[in-house]
Amino acid sequence: MALIVAVLFLVAGGLLLARQLMNLSPSATPIAREPFPSASGSASPSPSPTHRRSSSPRPTPTAKPSASAKPSAIVGGTAHRTSIALVATYDVAVTFRFDDRSVAGVSTITIHNASGGPIDRVELNTVMARIGGLRVGGTTVDGRLVNPSVKDQTVIVPLGGSLRDGATTRIQLAFRATLRADLIGSDWLFTRTNGIVNANRWLPWVSLQRPFDRPNYGDPFITASSPLVRVRITTDRPLVIAATGERVASAGLVQTFEARNVRDFNFTASPLYRVHEAKAGAITIRLYSLDGYPDSTVLGYATDAVARMGPLVGPYPYKTFSVAQSAGGDGMESPELIWIPGGLGGRQLHWLVYHETAHQWFYGMVGSDQANQPFADEAAADQLARHVSGLWRASTCGLKRLDLSIYEYSSGCYFEIIYVQGSQLLDSLRTRIGDAVYWRAMRDYVAAHRYGLGSTSALLANLQAHTTVNLRPMLAPRFPSLY
Repeated sequence: MALIVAVLFLVAGGLLLARQLMNLSPSATPIAREPFPSASGSASPSPSPTHRRSSSPRPTPTAKPSASAKPSAIVGGTAHRTSIALVATYDVAVTFRFDDRSVAGVSTITIHNASGGPIDRVELNTVMARIGGLRVGGTTVDGRLVNPSVKDQTVIVPLGGSLRDGATTRIQLAFRATLRADLIGSDWLFTRTNGIVNANRWLPWVSLQRPFDRPNYGDPFITASSPLVRVRITTDRPLVIAATGERVASAGLVQTFEARNVRDFNFTASPLYRVHEAKAGAITIRLYSLDGYPDSTVLGYATDAVARMGPLVGPYPYKTFSVAQSAGGDGMESPELIWIPGGLGGRQLHWLVYHETAHQWFYGMVGSDQANQPFADEAAADQLARHVSGLWRASTCGLKRLDLSIYEYSSGCYFEIIYVQGSQLLDSLRTRIGDAVYWRAMRDYVAAHRYGLGSTSALLANLQAHTTVNLRPMLAPRFPSLY
């Protein structure tokens, strides 16, 4: 009986997906093409449409309003605002075809407005809008058809009225995209290359508009944490998937994952992955890799990092931690998952595993505006990583202020200023106020902003609140906008 029910569930889900995807119409105005940042930070020329971005136009939704829709929480009027303070759950059915790189899905997002005021739109971040040739199909709000728009890396969904504070609505959105075939510029975030699928920030997620283009590889994102995400991934061939969350079901080519208290859902996948496991106390560490990867070294680093970071900044919040060999590009963090590309060794590999692991706390548990306040994200993670690993080094750039956005640092000095100088400043504060006080302050900061959003100002104010030592002389020159 359980098998019959599972089959019926999968069939019904497939029919829903097919019905939504049929609503993709080729009749709308195309999405404007824009250049992508190159590895050096400058805009690189756009290759041919078959190499870069699909030339297919963004279709106008043609789905019919649901005749059986329940009464909507949307009321008349225009609020002229949105917010990041929305509690959203995601239920997604998506097909990733490994062979032709096509992606097609339907996402149902249940949104509770906890912003303190009405909103009339929801802004969803997805890199597919910039590097996946995104096409948005049938989109409804409480069963009523709406017409979303795409701006840069943001899908803007009008609610057709206002959603008052404390009310809940449901958005259903169909989409298509194409995985890149290279690692050029930012393409490595959403690609199938070297026998591995990289899918980062692909799932349209409650966010705020931020420019995707930047002169460096800073993260141009801000996302809210979700209490529950369920993603059913159908593939065209058997794939081993390393994902945010846990796999809770598998039937043929369909794998279902659930994640709780996460601020995005990312994964890598390959038909050739091998899986290795280790333990850090009660936490299971899993490594997904291809032949030739330094398995024992990476697994050892990850296990040590999780075991030693928890006592300093608070317990690791999940049951598992996965490390995946990615298709290439840079290292990348996700809740419960980090990407470490192949071909690395020595101090670079050592540092990268510890740095990406530290992001489980700073970005994962405590989010921030990564685009506008990278110090709260990268400097906090890097100080933790370098303190635990012992891998310190001097900056190769002159001392600069630490309170700028990612858009205001050069390609050559972004890392040297925000990561290296930022971590050095925090470690100088640790030395000044003492180990015990510093780590107590960091644990309290994590606890106070757990699964929420922190900031540079909140982090520094928290450190000052834990000591009688006046930190202003050390902070004011580096954060002139705050002091």
